[in-house]
Amino acid sequence: MIPTLTLKPGKEANVAFRHPWIFSGAIEKAPDDAEHGNVVRVADKHGKILATGTYSARSSIAVRAFAFGEATIDRAWITARLKEANDRRLAMGYGPGTHTTGYRVAFGEADRLPGLVVDRYEDTVVFQLSTTGMDRFRLDVIAAIEEVLAPENIVERSDLSVREEELLEDVVAVHKGEADDLVEFKENGLKFLAAVKTGQKTGFFLDQKDARAMLAKFADDRKVLSLFSYSGAAGVAMMKGGALSVHNMDASEDALALCEKHAKLHKIKAAAFTTESADIFQWLGEQKDGDRDMVVMDPPALIKAMKDAESGRKAYHFLNRAAMRLVKDGGIFATSSCSHFLTEDDLAYTLRRASVQAGITLDLLAVVRQSADHPQSVYFPESNYLKTFIFQVSR
Repeated sequence: MIPTLTLKPGKEANVAFRHPWIFSGAIEKAPDDAEHGNVVRVADKHGKILATGTYSARSSIAVRAFAFGEATIDRAWITARLKEANDRRLAMGYGPGTHTTGYRVAFGEADRLPGLVVDRYEDTVVFQLSTTGMDRFRLDVIAAIEEVLAPENIVERSDLSVREEELLEDVVAVHKGEADDLVEFKENGLKFLAAVKTGQKTGFFLDQKDARAMLAKFADDRKVLSLFSYSGAAGVAMMKGGALSVHNMDASEDALALCEKHAKLHKIKAAAFTTESADIFQWLGEQKDGDRDMVVMDPPALIKAMKDAESGRKAYHFLNRAAMRLVKDGGIFATSSCSHFLTEDDLAYTLRRASVQAGITLDLLAVVRQSADHPQSVYFPESNYLKTFIFQVSR
């Protein structure tokens, strides 16, 4: 028998409008048979079943809804949702045999698979489980990936900090095949390498593919400084777009080693694709106004929770003010934020203040958001997190 949690009167609106998160404060009382990680039903005060999902006794998000109404959440259900999600990616133009063979197949709640991320890199599929509820479906997830995607290799990268809250240990494992750490794939026709066993996320920042394509359009005949460059994928795209050179800066030596591998993969001369290991905050604090042709900045999420909001906003302000000051008159400044808690309007406000203080004017050339394989669900605003602004600088 599936346990049923009852909502407090007046707390039905979010569920009625299909938001997949049901917070603990909205629930009258969890029944004794509702165990951490189990599938549960959620009912209103009249006993009508509003949703079916997995229960967390540890998180403020008590239930993550897989379906609205009654449903049987099992291997067949997960397989069907994964197939639907992959079919949507194929319709977007991603997939085997296309110009983009590295893409996100399933994006958690946005694809009605809370707690699950599935990324494909050519014939290697990497998945992550972030909740106890989805963790208990591990074998079903692997079977669904096998049935829907039939890859040569299946790798698990469930080494996320959010698992600590759920009392889950990290899991990094190869469930099928003999995957190397570096897997080659294509993005918009360009070859890249994903570090599927050791890299950040599942080995690559797939969500920035549209931004990389846009940056390439503005890089022609420019010398580029790329801050928080990670593996240099944006730098490669800009070099292919006609950049004269790219200087990649990151704190991670492993990331910079990948930069060099990407340069060799594309036969880019070492003198035109340089690397430097540095604490970007400290380095920017030591710089004065510059005359760079183009500065691109993509920092990590600096606001990971609401408690980080104030300090995170100050950090974004410092980084952007310092970085835009390095750009010459008529040059290009591009900046990104992957923090959901810093909205697009918040970032625009930060840039407005920073530019006035820096004594420069920013003229907007483009706004780019996360690529379509990371869908922005109208039912789940939290899925909208990545934004990139590209400006021309006037002094």
